[in-house]
Amino acid sequence: MMWAIARRKVASSGSCAWSFGRIRPASTASTPRGYVASTTANETLHLGRGSKLVQHFDQRIYLGCPANSKPVRHVSFLQTDFPSRLRSRSFSSDNGDLVDAVVPFMGESITDGTLAVFLKKPGDHVAIDEPIAQIETDKVTIDVASPEAGIIQKFVAAEGDTVEPGTKIAIISKSGEGVTHVAPSGTTAEPAPAEKKTDKQEPTTETPVLKEAPKEKPKAPPPPPSRPLATEPQLPPKERERRVPMTRLRKRVATRLKDSQNTFALLTTFNEVDMTNLMKLRSDYKDAFVEKHGVKLGLMSGFVKAAVSGLQNQPIINAVIDGDDIIYRDYIDISIAVGTSKGLVVPVIRNADQMNFADIEKAINTLAKKANDGTISIDEMAGGSFTISNGGVYGSLLSTPIINPPQSAILGMHTIVSRPMVVGGEIVPRPMMYIALTYDHRLIDGREAVFFLRRIKDVVEDPRRLLLDI
Repeated sequence: MMWAIARRKVASSGSCAWSFGRIRPASTASTPRGYVASTTANETLHLGRGSKLVQHFDQRIYLGCPANSKPVRHVSFLQTDFPSRLRSRSFSSDNGDLVDAVVPFMGESITDGTLAVFLKKPGDHVAIDEPIAQIETDKVTIDVASPEAGIIQKFVAAEGDTVEPGTKIAIISKSGEGVTHVAPSGTTAEPAPAEKKTDKQEPTTETPVLKEAPKEKPKAPPPPPSRPLATEPQLPPKERERRVPMTRLRKRVATRLKDSQNTFALLTTFNEVDMTNLMKLRSDYKDAFVEKHGVKLGLMSGFVKAAVSGLQNQPIINAVIDGDDIIYRDYIDISIAVGTSKGLVVPVIRNADQMNFADIEKAINTLAKKANDGTISIDEMAGGSFTISNGGVYGSLLSTPIINPPQSAILGMHTIVSRPMVVGGEIVPRPMMYIALTYDHRLIDGREAVFFLRRIKDVVEDPRRLLLDI
């Protein structure tokens, strides 16, 4: 009865007010003749971004307004006192039990990568932050870690796919429910051979026809094969060849090296270095060096120090062309070329001019270990103003290295060979090494290149020059 009266009042000329959430009680003095009807419904309303989620709302209708007043509808939403944020947990799915493993951020200069290999299988248990896949990029290999501990339910990407940061590759179940194991997939594949058997049985009725046809044709085929055998060369069968797609790192290296040849005016100058004094220095102090610094004294640190001295004497070698300008670098970052099983990487020794022999050896060992393990980061390979490549570790006697863009020169070291040399008017055996400097002839003239290489020769042959700065 009360509701019927309320409906008639609203339909005629009453004013109504709708309020969600907390509503101030209406003053009884303002509506002495009105009826108040209220209902409460257990409904859920989402009032948009920046508002609260209301579990219960009250519907109150205020009646009894004067007849000459205009119908007015008031709608008020409960506002929060501060801006609210929509928070979402990364990798989480709707029900909370499933989490998504996605491709992490790979670096500012890397936009995508190739899903190289899965380290786990569906049904395997994984711990939090345990790698489940590897993404191969142009520079490094990045692991995709599990965001939660659980069991891999399924993979949503395949090996060889091109993925971007944020791409979902796997679904992990925290409780292990609904996991598709590898074993059931094998049972579903069993009916396939049965179908093949039926297919093989059907054409058995046509086999007699196939056997009769070749009996009439053998007369014609013999002449044609004899002609190509005499004119065409015999190539190895395709079964003895393997086609393997290039890795992204290999494609990147190939592109950069070819761009270097197409862009720079490459020229190489050579010299030879007597390694007697540097090898004697290492032999005399190797034990004391290891005892104090915890790292072995190698020949590489001597060449890095020599390159730093040469770059300080010839700053143009450390410069680079940028459009119509020349950029002179007031810092010396030496890149060391390291060959790995996946390709060539070039980690950088930062501020090599501020390091001593021990600091350089420690940096080289750390970077080389990371490069071989595949754990080197992009930041550790970015930049570099000059590169040293040591092909001598592989037995290279002489080579012409290619510049690593955007640098302007590269030093090539080679193997040490004992050769007869004239010393003090006598022929004596000496450990000799050929060194090569490839430089961009657009920027560097032959004079500066030869002086730079000669400075390296002088410092390596007599390391005391570094102490005396001569």
